Amino acid sequence: MRISKGDALVAGGALAGIVSGTYGGLSSSGPWERDLDVLGLCLIAVASLALAFRRAAPVSVGAVTIAAAVAYHARHYPGVFAAAPALAAVYTAAAQGRRRPAIALAAGFGAIACTLVALSDVDPQPGDGFNLLSGWLVAMVVAGEVVRSRRAYLREVESRAVEAERTKEEAALRRVGEERLWIAQELHDALTHTISVMNVQAAVARQYLDRDPVRARRALAAVRESGAEAMSELRSTLQVLRTDTTGPDAGLACLPRLLGRAEAAGLHVAASVVGERYDLPAEVDRAAYRIVQEAFTNTLRHAGAASVTLTTEYRPHSVVVRVEDDGAAGADPPAGPGMGLIGMRERAVAVGGTLAAGPRVGGGFAVRAELPVPVPA
Repeated sequence: MRISKGDALVAGGALAGIVSGTYGGLSSSGPWERDLDVLGLCLIAVASLALAFRRAAPVSVGAVTIAAAVAYHARHYPGVFAAAPALAAVYTAAAQGRRRPAIALAAGFGAIACTLVALSDVDPQPGDGFNLLSGWLVAMVVAGEVVRSRRAYLREVESRAVEAERTKEEAALRRVGEERLWIAQELHDALTHTISVMNVQAAVARQYLDRDPVRARRALAAVRESGAEAMSELRSTLQVLRTDTTGPDAGLACLPRLLGRAEAAGLHVAASVVGERYDLPAEVDRAAYRIVQEAFTNTLRHAGAASVTLTTEYRPHSVVVRVEDDGAAGADPPAGPGMGLIGMRERAVAVGGTLAAGPRVGGGFAVRAELPVPVPA
């Protein structure tokens, strides 16, 4: 079994980084129930050095790194960095097209982590994020799937480009590119929203783990439900690669479920409809829903606890959606317009509409999209 130079460097860098990070956090996050001893260092070394074989045997490396991480945290060693090699192994398995083994590894690791937290008699130490691992595991599987899809897309584009040069099939190549772009937009809009909600609920669970176990359990149940919805969205979107359907259902009829998730994550939502509701063309309906979804995601990520007003206005020849919040930007707001705003604008323009987004007078942020509705011939 050959080891590439790059993987060997990754393994060595992981070992050095985890050891230095763990020792560096001892003074600022202690005291811990158990100091880092020889056994703890050996477990870190096993998990880190196994990454040298992550491309040659991703599933086996995943099992080894997860076992080392579980043993490390079961003995209450300090820090959370020992779980990093396991996350990297899950990502590698997904990125190499081993989707089912990657999901199985992530689910097994998450289940064991939740069991250890539930059975432990020791309160979580400062900086111990082992009980908030579910969101990261879902993120690694999703990231690996996106990278795998992107690599497959690039390979297909390259091969089709050569074929198009010989047979003048530029139209077919353009259609393939448009399909992959649509899939990337669907993954970004749907999964970013779900993972943002999961992160908020995980933070709530950790905050109330000791003070209010009932509320913590409700938050963890919401994390699990959001994770299931994320995997369902992922499967539905990737299914487009194998079928001729137009993709997963997403339209304004799905707004109640979206608003419910936003309220469960801490937003105060007020929704209203202006005008008489009527059926929209599928592409307009989907664009309006995704714009609202991305606006809610931005509010969750950047506005803090906020009240949100959603207005859907049905006009004779267009539909207008407005999302306004009264939140305040965080201490470190993202620089530039961000991919979320770019994606919303692209969706509006794709159906011939317009989008305006920016800060509101007096505080908060507003998004307004007007999408034309073609008149039936």
